[in-house]
Amino acid sequence: MLVGYMRVSSDSDRQSTDLQRDALLSAGVDARHLFEDHASGAKDDRPGLTKALDFVQAGDVLIVWKLDRLGRSLSHLLTIIDSLKDRQVAFRSLTEGMDTTKPSGELLFHVFGALAQYERALVQERVMAGLAAARRRGRVGGRPKAITGEKLDAIIAALDGGMSKAAVCRNFGVKRTTLIETLARIDWSSPSSSRDEPA
Repeated sequence: MLVGYMRVSSDSDRQSTDLQRDALLSAGVDARHLFEDHASGAKDDRPGLTKALDFVQAGDVLIVWKLDRLGRSLSHLLTIIDSLKDRQVAFRSLTEGMDTTKPSGELLFHVFGALAQYERALVQERVMAGLAAARRRGRVGGRPKAITGEKLDAIIAALDGGMSKAAVCRNFGVKRTTLIETLARIDWSSPSSSRDEPA
C-alpha cells in the first residue's frame, strides 16, 4: 500500500497542501491514505506524522513530495527512515527521486547517513572548541553560579556559626536546591546535623 504524508508550515490560507496532494495522488496514493500536518518542521508534535507512522505496515511505502516535509533535520529524517526500514516499510521522496525499494535509493540513504554522522562530528567539534576557548579566557561552561562572592562567604559564615539551612534560605533569599548544589560544589560539609532540618 502507498501511504502519503504532507506538511505545510502553518494554518495560513496562503499555505496549502494542494501541490503536495496532487503530486502524491499522481504517484498512486489513495486519497484515503493521505496524512497531513499544518505545523513547522521543527515541531516535535506532529499528529499527522504520528498517525501516518502508526498506520504503515510491513510491505507499505511511505511517500512524501519532498524530503524537508518529513524530518526536522537530516539526522531526524534518517531516524524516521531507519525505523521504517526496521519495520520493512519502504520510503520514497518524489522531488529528490529517493526510493529505498531500489538499489540507488538504498545507496542515497547510506550517503545521507554518512553526512548526518559527519554533521554530528562537526557540531561536537565546534562545541569542544568553544568550551576550550572559553576556558582559556577564564570562563567555564554550564550555568552561571547562583551564589558567589560576598554572599557565599556570608552564607558559609552563617552555617559555620550554627544557622540552619532553612534559616539561611529564608534570610539570604535562596532556594534550598540552589544552596545544596552550591555547598556540594565547594565541598562544604555540615559540622552539625542540626543544620539539615527541612526548609
